[in-house]
Amino acid sequence: MDLPPPCVAPWWGRGAHLQTILGNQLPSPQPTTPGQPFRVTLKDGDALAGRAWAGISDSVVLLFHGLAGSHDAAYMNRAVRLSQKRGHTVWAMNHRGCGEGRGLAKGTYHSGRADDLGEVIRTARQAHPDKRIAVIGFSLSGNALLLNLGEGIGIFEKPDVAIAVNPPIDLARCALLLKSGFNRVYDLRFVVRCRRAVRERVEDGLIPDIYPIPRFCTLTDFDDYYTAPASGFKNREDYYARCSAGPHLAKIKTPTVILMAEDDPFVAVESFRDFPVSDAIHLHIEATGGHMGYVAAKNHGDLFHRWLDGALGHYLDALLGADPKMN
Repeated sequence: MDLPPPCVAPWWGRGAHLQTILGNQLPSPQPTTPGQPFRVTLKDGDALAGRAWAGISDSVVLLFHGLAGSHDAAYMNRAVRLSQKRGHTVWAMNHRGCGEGRGLAKGTYHSGRADDLGEVIRTARQAHPDKRIAVIGFSLSGNALLLNLGEGIGIFEKPDVAIAVNPPIDLARCALLLKSGFNRVYDLRFVVRCRRAVRERVEDGLIPDIYPIPRFCTLTDFDDYYTAPASGFKNREDYYARCSAGPHLAKIKTPTVILMAEDDPFVAVESFRDFPVSDAIHLHIEATGGHMGYVAAKNHGDLFHRWLDGALGHYLDALLGADPKMN
């Protein structure tokens, strides 16, 4: 598979942390239209909220956000735009209780929700039986996507092609890194948002107020206080072991691209060298980019450009086949 041009960081945006922070904070375009709201009902009665944009190609692109995100995250909006440009139908999904999904779910979402992704894929196939299904999973959802493809926690509906961006395939290692040094800033940000999501469920009368989550705990603590017990795991170690996609990469048969940065500050690139990878996976490790940052230098007078958007478009075209009339 051909490679996109490399990500060359601008002089003012070099380093793992600057890449990660700037990637989240720099201006990012919105979709040209807000999309049509819809819901996907899950087997346990919970529902996921999403936004849909109709396309004219023979493919549907399903987008899933990272931890504490929503369908309206900047990277999701850009992925909607690049998919629309190619004429694809697009579904941008909210995980349980996220974004417009507040009040629709008692259950929690986590890195192992391969079942929820499978239910959305199944629903998309029913709605568009003649179209191919592509899934892009960002960060947490990238792990859940790979877990789905590798049948790590069960057999669920799979897409025709897949892209996972900076997936934390070794959850225990990722959680440990988040507790160290400057990474504690990201850890605290995740915890603040996750605590708020739990509080909203309690305020909405969906769950009892039985989770005593300390204000300044770490994400590993949060997983012990809430994620594990609320999701049926013995403890966080059980959750991390059962829901890490790394041990299941060798079983994946679906054409898949994994995009990863060598300098991701809390998803260790070594994890992708520790686990065997199937021939169906194209593993792209970029030298720089941080965690879903990929801010690149731009010629012709612009201050910067989003390397990730170009890479996602490149690999969508490679996996689905590019129609020059739509580009």
